[in-house]
Amino acid sequence: MIVTTMAAPRLFDRKLVLTRRIRALREGAETFLLDATAGELVERLSAVKRRFALALDLGTPGDALAAALQQSGQIDCVIVSEPLVGFRVARLPRVAADEEALPFGDETLDLVVSALSLQWVNDLPGTFAQVRRALKPDGLFLAALIGGETLGELRESLAIAESEMAGGASPRVSPFIDVRTLGSLLQRAGFALPVTDVERMTVRYRNARALLRDLRRMGAANALAERSHKPLRRAVLARAEEIYAERFADPDGRLRATFDVMWLSAWAPHESQQKPLKPGSAKMRLADALGTREQSAGEKTGRRPR
Repeated sequence: MIVTTMAAPRLFDRKLVLTRRIRALREGAETFLLDATAGELVERLSAVKRRFALALDLGTPGDALAAALQQSGQIDCVIVSEPLVGFRVARLPRVAADEEALPFGDETLDLVVSALSLQWVNDLPGTFAQVRRALKPDGLFLAALIGGETLGELRESLAIAESEMAGGASPRVSPFIDVRTLGSLLQRAGFALPVTDVERMTVRYRNARALLRDLRRMGAANALAERSHKPLRRAVLARAEEIYAERFADPDGRLRATFDVMWLSAWAPHESQQKPLKPGSAKMRLADALGTREQSAGEKTGRRPR
């Protein structure tokens, strides 16, 4: 029997993502979002009352997260997996690797963390499966990536302007994963106790061009594989700025930009972990626990049974 596997669609140009991240570092990266996320990740990890012998920082740009982890005192050794040659993290072991091809054996890591990198992965289910295999039993995966309604204001403004003036819109802003899908992918990869949530950050800008400059300095400009290779016409960009100001300005004239940070945590399965109860195994009725009267399925609220 011949078994074939379907390759993940090539949504992002991964080489372009890397090129733009290197350019951002050379020109002076804008790190406010990354710094806030790295700080939050370390805080969330501190709630896990455990020491980790060997941790992997998977693909996080720069050294903000790795440095914070090293200073936390909760981890014995942090390995940085980052394919940015020439931008090494000081005093930390480093592996040049790609998020879609992890060079680690099964059950070798105690902890895997990642901040604002996984949104550029084409095969996210495959990456999750590789992380799951690389973790020791009861190892932790804790990560944050951009998702949800991020940059919805910019996406809408560009699409309307380009449709009006060019007769059709090209993809200018990446699609992002939603929190429900993220949880499903963790379960599909074989993780136990998956938890996902969203933190929204609204950043205010003087104008749309200031937002575009920040995205360039984050290395987060359009990297879709099917993007238009023609530069956006000045007239279209000007119209997009008008639409943005009309629809998404605060009373003081500042423009809102949404960034949704999707958080995930999950564990490699282990026999010591809590298991869900089997149906019918509860020792107390829900109505008793809530202090209410139990109603049959056909009984309407507010009416006495006949």
